[in-house]
Amino acid sequence: MTPAHPTPVTVVGIGADGWPGLPAVSRAALADAEVIIGGPRQLALLPADACPAERVVWPSPLRPAVPGLLERHRGSRLAVLASGDPMFYGIGRTLTETAGADAFRVLPHPSSVSYACARVGWALEGTETVSLVGRPADRLAAVLHDGRRVLVLSAGADTPATVAALLTDRGFGPSRMTVLEQLGAEAETAYEGVAEDWTHPPGDALNVIAVTCVRAPDALRLGAVPGLPDAAYEHDGQLTKRHVRAATLAALAPAPGELLWDVGGGSGSIAVEWMRTHPSCRAYTVERSPERAGRITRNAARLGVPGLHVVTGAAPAALSELPSPDAVFIGGGLTAPGLLDACWEALGVGGRLVANTVTLESEALLADHYRRHGGDLTRLSVAHAVPVGGFTGWRQAMPVTQWSATKTANTAGTDPS
Repeated sequence: MTPAHPTPVTVVGIGADGWPGLPAVSRAALADAEVIIGGPRQLALLPADACPAERVVWPSPLRPAVPGLLERHRGSRLAVLASGDPMFYGIGRTLTETAGADAFRVLPHPSSVSYACARVGWALEGTETVSLVGRPADRLAAVLHDGRRVLVLSAGADTPATVAALLTDRGFGPSRMTVLEQLGAEAETAYEGVAEDWTHPPGDALNVIAVTCVRAPDALRLGAVPGLPDAAYEHDGQLTKRHVRAATLAALAPAPGELLWDVGGGSGSIAVEWMRTHPSCRAYTVERSPERAGRITRNAARLGVPGLHVVTGAAPAALSELPSPDAVFIGGGLTAPGLLDACWEALGVGGRLVANTVTLESEALLADHYRRHGGDLTRLSVAHAVPVGGFTGWRQAMPVTQWSATKTANTAGTDPS
């Protein structure tokens, strides 16, 4: 971590309205600065006569350059320019994570999201925000629900067309889109249309897209909780089925910011639905088959979690370089020598392990670990109604044996007996 700057660096949020839109305290900080760091667009908004400071453009990539720039200008009155609210998808997070919050004084400006909600009449607290700045557009798919309002922070002039195509592909073609350009500036403008009929050419690069989500009548409905329809996944039969999947995620109990190992990924459904529970949830899925690994990658992108890490390799060897997990799910390969023990040892106190099987051999392993470490050993049975001649009967799926356990200080050893 870089030592704190001797005097706090002032981080000033600025809007598309530039210098005239800044409050007096922000103008005074910029006028007093000896060095101002910012992007070319933000720096160009400052009048030279009012801000005579040396101007420094952020290099690319930005994050690795932050410590060196702060150190280079140590002792100078330093200001950093940010777009809108620096702490909302802005440079503020990078700065405070790099040098600590005490090194900075932040003067926010209304964010583009605040401006957008004001223009379209949406309550800010009831609006979902997705940033596509430096992020895959597939992230948008995770928040698409009928009737929801979503604001998309654009990566550039082509983003509206990209969003329209994604909405159409994911079954939300009837959604209404409003593109708001240069929010807060004299050149502010807006135009709208329906995603599936989008014909607008690229406009201004500085834009925010307001989307009113409308699901097409024939589109597959995806809920907000684990247990998505099996039809939501591309698979070759290696899929934790819907009802068992919902029970498995309940046992894994994802919480914001936690990391999952999904061992024996198959179609990736457990890792995908773990990540869909909260934007900050992370997951690594390990799958030995390259074909299935590719399928997992496609499922993750389609269902809105393109950040899922797919590791192609056999466990437990493929686990050695992964970051420590908060939870582990084993859906395949339980009989691989040392796998269960390796997964258990990787967990810290409070970590959860859930393993499913349909074979007697693997069931014996789970029973042994249940004896050694406690937890819950459960038999999950699901039956579906099917036609039987002119009547209806039950068809039983193979029962699934599930062991789930939370690692405690008392169960961290190998064998309490």
